[in-house]
Amino acid sequence: MFLEKVSITAAVFLFAIGGQALAQDSAPAPIVSNDCIIEPHKVVNVGSPVEAVIRTVKVDRGDVVKEWQVVAQLESGVEQASVDLAKERANFDQRNVERNKDLYEQQLISIHEKDELETDSFLSKMDLQHAKAILSQRSIYTPINGVVIERFLNEGEFVGSEPILKIAQLNPLNVEVILPVDAFGQVKKGMLATVLPQQPVGGEYTAKVVIVDAVVDAASGTIGVRLELKNPSNRLPAGLKCRVEFNP
Repeated sequence: MFLEKVSITAAVFLFAIGGQALAQDSAPAPIVSNDCIIEPHKVVNVGSPVEAVIRTVKVDRGDVVKEWQVVAQLESGVEQASVDLAKERANFDQRNVERNKDLYEQQLISIHEKDELETDSFLSKMDLQHAKAILSQRSIYTPINGVVIERFLNEGEFVGSEPILKIAQLNPLNVEVILPVDAFGQVKKGMLATVLPQQPVGGEYTAKVVIVDAVVDAASGTIGVRLELKNPSNRLPAGLKCRVEFNP
């Protein structure tokens, strides 16, 4: 009886060990890619909406800029004078409307004359808005938070269709990965992965899959995957090679 109980216990123990080993063997192996690069989230060429001479460029390569910060100013003497003139005209026409309000109430001017005065005032305000819009084009803004990576033009130079600055957004960063086609269906949007930048930067960073290409590159038998890596304070530079470890 004792030997029979020992045999049953041993069998249960061996079955449990075998089941655990089978479960471990059936778990998907991590997918590791040695072919990836860390890139800026966006790169924009900041130019001018109008042709003009540059009065000043307020930033240089390596400077950190904030969204809608003025990074350059164009010559704007004529445009500023137009705003000042339109403002005086709008103020005059508004005062004219106020002065004639009592005359209309006393029936000393007609409804037609009152309407003409109010229309002139309205059109003057529209002219002022138009002049301000033209003046605003003389201030060049950055559309993103980022770092200036190249400055093309300087004060006194003429700007046309060419850019003044190139700005890169470094938070978040994009991690572009190339995987064998076998990874298709295992790596999915929303999955977390570990990014290991090359030395001397090194370290381990968590990133999230945001794009999995739906088209396979037939020539190489690979698919492209993009991860998004948070990068507060721009602690990581772009342009680094890296490795990525996925755990499906």
